[in-house]
This record gives sequence, C-alpha cells and structure tokens, in this order.
Amino acid sequence: MIKVLDFWAEWCGPCKFMEPLIDELEKEFVGKVQFEKINVDENQEKAAQFQVMSIPTYIFMKDNQEVERIIGATQKENFVRLISKHE
Repeated sequence: MIKVLDFWAEWCGPCKFMEPLIDELEKEFVGKVQFEKINVDENQEKAAQFQVMSIPTYIFMKDNQEVERIIGATQKENFVRLISKHE
C-alpha cells in the first residue's frame, strides 16, 4: 500500500488550501492509500528525518521507501498520477 506523508502547519496558508483536496483524496483512495498528517511544529524530528524544508510537502512511500515528493500546493491530478504510477 502507498502511504502519503502530509507535512503541514496550522499557520501555513497553502496547507489550509490543500486540506479539502487531501480529505477528498483520502476518501477516494480508501483501502489503497494511507495518508498520515504530520504537523511540523509538533513533530520537528520527523520533518528533519525526511529533510522537509518547506510546507506543504507530500512524500509518497512504498515499501517504506520514498518514491515521489511534491513540495507546495498542487492539483489533484498530480496526486492521482503519482498514486497510479506506484499502485
């Protein structure tokens, strides 16, 4: 199963903009993709571990390996394309 790590923060405008899209993707890909929301203010160690320098950052994991990364706000089609590529 693909896992998407969603690095975000309360004060991040683009993160708030992306939130409804991520919720929509979560429902659409239930059972196929696991989404994990990671607040960078509360979990700085994990952000450092994945070398997250700006938010939002979305890291696509498969078999515990990073396979793709999206930095910044993006369109739903980009998520769907990357998910399909690694299913």
